[in-house]
Amino acid sequence: MNGHPAALPPERLHTPCDPALLRFETTAELPDTEIIIGQPRALEAIQLGLKVAQKGFNIFVLGPPGSGKLTAALELAERVAASQPPPSDWCYVNNFANPAQPKVLRLPAGWGRHLAHDMEVVVEDLVTALPAAFEGEEYRGRAEKIEQQAREREAEAVGRLRSEALLSRIALIETPTGFAFAPMLREEDEIISPEQFQKLSDQERQAIETTVADLQQQLQKVLRHQFPAWRKEARGKLKALNREIAEYTVSHQFADLKARYASLPGVIDYLNLAQADVIEHTESFLPKPEGVVSLFEGPQKSPGQRYRINLVVDHSEHTSAPVVQEELPAHGNLIGRIEHQAHMGALVTDFTMIRAGALHKANGGYLLLDARKLLTQPFAWETLKRALHAGEIRIESLERSLSLISTTSLEPEPIPLDLKLILFGERALYFLLDIYDPEFREFFKIAADFEDTLPRDADSMALYAQMVATLARREKLKPLRRDAVARIIEHASRRAGDREKLSGHLRSLADLVKEADFYAGSEGRSHITGEDIELTIDRQIYRSDRLRCRIQEAIRRGVLLIDTGGAVTGQINGLSVIQLNDFSFGQPSRITATTRPGSGRVLDIEKEIELGGSLHSKGVLILANFLASRYSGAQGFSVAASLVFEQSYGGVDGDSASLAELCAVLSSIAEAPIRQGLAVTGSIDQRGRVQPIGGVNEKIEGFFDICSARGLSGDQGVIIPAANVDHLMLRRDVVQAAADGRFHIYAVAELDEALELLTGLPMGHRDASGLFPEGSLNQRVEERLKSFAAVLRSLQKTGEETEADKR
Repeated sequence: MNGHPAALPPERLHTPCDPALLRFETTAELPDTEIIIGQPRALEAIQLGLKVAQKGFNIFVLGPPGSGKLTAALELAERVAASQPPPSDWCYVNNFANPAQPKVLRLPAGWGRHLAHDMEVVVEDLVTALPAAFEGEEYRGRAEKIEQQAREREAEAVGRLRSEALLSRIALIETPTGFAFAPMLREEDEIISPEQFQKLSDQERQAIETTVADLQQQLQKVLRHQFPAWRKEARGKLKALNREIAEYTVSHQFADLKARYASLPGVIDYLNLAQADVIEHTESFLPKPEGVVSLFEGPQKSPGQRYRINLVVDHSEHTSAPVVQEELPAHGNLIGRIEHQAHMGALVTDFTMIRAGALHKANGGYLLLDARKLLTQPFAWETLKRALHAGEIRIESLERSLSLISTTSLEPEPIPLDLKLILFGERALYFLLDIYDPEFREFFKIAADFEDTLPRDADSMALYAQMVATLARREKLKPLRRDAVARIIEHASRRAGDREKLSGHLRSLADLVKEADFYAGSEGRSHITGEDIELTIDRQIYRSDRLRCRIQEAIRRGVLLIDTGGAVTGQINGLSVIQLNDFSFGQPSRITATTRPGSGRVLDIEKEIELGGSLHSKGVLILANFLASRYSGAQGFSVAASLVFEQSYGGVDGDSASLAELCAVLSSIAEAPIRQGLAVTGSIDQRGRVQPIGGVNEKIEGFFDICSARGLSGDQGVIIPAANVDHLMLRRDVVQAAADGRFHIYAVAELDEALELLTGLPMGHRDASGLFPEGSLNQRVEERLKSFAAVLRSLQKTGEETEADKR
């Protein structure tokens, strides 16, 4: 190596956005644009899914929360829906033949409300028209005539029998309890008294009794056979009269209604059935005599309850296809429910208590559901798939579908289902469903994957500024000055962790602008300035960094041991990132290594106590193999090493500390002290190349804060992978310290570069004879390994001699 790398210049540590590049003074000058920018792949997928009408081409919009998935899907769906007519109205009506299975009516958009109103008007008219018809003179006259004819017929029959009895000197007498026969005197029309009857001869009495018995039989025939038949005939005539009057009155009321809906055969069929049912149940429209109501009767209902139109889906106020977002996609909220009314300790229901679900409301349009909410609702996912597979909406309670109850309930006629379903959720949910649900791809053939970031170039920044302007206008916020937009762009790059990218997280952008608007208003400004944005960022961090402050305080007070000066063998400052919701920060950790003669094993103490994750263990295995590959010569790799994160009491994972761990092991072997003013991050491969890691900005700032609190000496800094240089968007105070020479950022591509910076020793390369230069770090490592090998050979020889002496 020809000297260690130089520190990165300040201009490579942060890429500012020059406000002069933004060609406006405030965002009030900018036109509106799409809220979602930089997502061509995802938007194309959504547009395709919205246009393909084939079954199964539903859409799953996947991406991180807050990336604008819902906003994009909602806007695109509304745009497509605006060009489509509103779908049909749906009504549930009484099934007069089987009330437990209500029928469904399909009507053109807006007609359902008219039908419900028209039917209500007809019923109201019938409530007055039918009683009036049965109280009219014509009806009364005809009914009385029927009754008079029946009475006259009965009187005539009784009269004939009376005349016949008189011929035999027998009188037919009407009593309070019925009819009776009594003998009469021959000379006079008087009834024989019992005393007189007893004075008659036996022959006369026998003759009278025989005659009375014969007349009694004739009377019984009239009373038991002829009278019931005649009365039944009279009732039939009266019923026919009632039906005639009812038919005339009801048909007159329904005539206009049928003419109005003549183009809808389904409605006409229902109206015919309703008309016939009204005629059959005319008495329900007539006044009832006051009396005691049975406790076992259901709740009292109006006469027209049987004929109500239950309008479950009404598109009368819509001009286009519906776009529905269901916030709580539970079983009943998806497919609808049947409500019940408590009455005398029992639950009763009918077709008027059927309520629509999200599938009904979005039928013929577009339904948006949150995948996580859907999957967390019991049986909602299976319910949704069943509806999509059957192509119909069948309303059934969850208890009934799971056979938890066996009571009788309504079974409404299913409604055909035709909609476009859009699920949105995290990528993990999409891939888990794809793996574990074999039916998932059958129903969701379109995946719209949202990018986390978008490119940071002149065009993107211009669109980003327009997006900020549009957002401010939609949320009724103050316009932003261009320095505020420039600071937002810088912050978006920092959130993206890449100076060439911008974060696509719209929720955090909206929150940032809203809070800045509050601060600007508090100061009485009419525009949001760069200072307002800066203040908002600082306050957001302040509200979230309690844990970071506690950790840094523990380091400053010596509770957590971190050295930022001097040099120590086998000890190095590693860097990690702690993520707390939307806030992350870097934390330095002391890593130590010990070495001794051994068999070449590198002991990962974190793994031994089950605090180390699989990725960390992988990094340790890689560095162990690198050591064996570089230094195992004729003497072998005769070393045993141990690695540990000091004062770590939680899990350790990831391989971003493998570069620091390898440097600590080599420092211990070579007995070469490591500068404690430097911290190291980066992973290593088996050839000694340094690989990029995540959270590079947070890691640098975390170590900088500790050094700054103790006082910057000019010898402190951080070593990072060269591949991470393009990800640097450091805070201004860190950049200023680097510009002043008080703090340094070094980028390395190879292990040797990092070791030269840490130890101050040249690494050295093997010469033609295979030896490392004298005094180089590699030579010191190799010599130490030789000494370890000699110790092992000596111990082995001593052991063999001991065994021989024993023999």
